[in-house]
This record gives sequence, structure tokens and C-alpha cells, in this order.
Amino acid sequence: MTFRMDVGWRKRTIRSLGLRPGSVVLDLACGTGDLCRGLAGAGLAPVGMDLSYGMLAAARTEAPLVHGDALALPVPDGSVDGVTCGFALRNFVDLGPFFAELARAVRPGGRIALLEVAEPPNRALRWGHGIYFGKVVPRIGAALSDASAYRYLPKSVAYLPEPDDMLAMLRDVGFADVERTLLSTGIAQLITATRT
Repeated sequence: MTFRMDVGWRKRTIRSLGLRPGSVVLDLACGTGDLCRGLAGAGLAPVGMDLSYGMLAAARTEAPLVHGDALALPVPDGSVDGVTCGFALRNFVDLGPFFAELARAVRPGGRIALLEVAEPPNRALRWGHGIYFGKVVPRIGAALSDASAYRYLPKSVAYLPEPDDMLAMLRDVGFADVERTLLSTGIAQLITATRT
């Protein structure tokens, strides 16, 4: 669906952490384990976590896997060096409690890298992206997999708060160096921050 651009986005997500080898990184909503595999390949120590037992069963990674809720992480305060989360922010009704939970779990100086879809800022690109994402992707998804999941995907982007609001929420719960980077002409975004 992304013509493999997501592979590069994940690599950039991992690099943006800037953590030392062996650092413990909690990969939330780990799904099939794509980020976990990349984190391990970069010398980090990932722990994959997902709310869905089905996704954990489908995960293709050697990283430890944990069933858990991202709003109540099963880790002590300040116990992880970093957190990644790929393509799941739009599934939260309210990101405030999620960001607060990240602040609780990540040690001071630790990093988070949150990868998510976005709407391109350029009007013409946004129009083309809207057609592809709203009409083409659901049809391809229906042919390959679960049609309902691919109908939900374009609608779910609208659930995200405004970018400036997301960045402010992260600052409010104790993150600094909060940045949002648009990827591939703005069809994806990477939000990074450091725990104070």
C-alpha cells in the first residue's frame, strides 16, 4: 500500500531514538513485529507489546512479547530507555493519558519515536493522497485481506488531534525536544521527544 516507503519510515524511526546499543525499547502496538525486528537489528533490546492476542500470535520477531494496554503499561516507573509506536496513535480516543503513561515509563533522558500517517500539507498532494488513501487502498485491502480494516484506515486519520496540540500534550507531561517531521511529502509523520 505504501510501495515499501514504510520500511524507510521505520528505519528513520529507529535512528531517531539515538539510543546506545542494548537500550531497552518498548514497542507499543507492535503488531507483526516490524519495528521490533528493526530495533533488534540496530542493537537495541526491544520488547513488543500489543493489546491484541491475535497480533502477538502473528508477530514475526524473536523479541519478548507482552500482552498489555498502552494506557496501563506493565513496567515500573522510569524503567525503559525508549518507546516506539507505529501507526497506532489514531486509535486512541484521547492521547493525553497515553502520553502521560509514556512519561511515567520512560527514564529521564530516554526517547520516544511515534510513527503515524498524516495528511500532506500541500493542497494538490492532499487531494491525490485522499483519492488514493480513501478509494484505492480500501479496494486493494479488500482484495488482499480484511476489507473493513482498510476502510477504517483512511477514516481514522481524522481522529488525530492537530499536530501542534499533540506536541503540546507531550510537553505538558514532561517531554522536551519535541519534534514532528513529515515523511514522504507529508503522508507520514514522525514525532520524537526526550523525557526530562
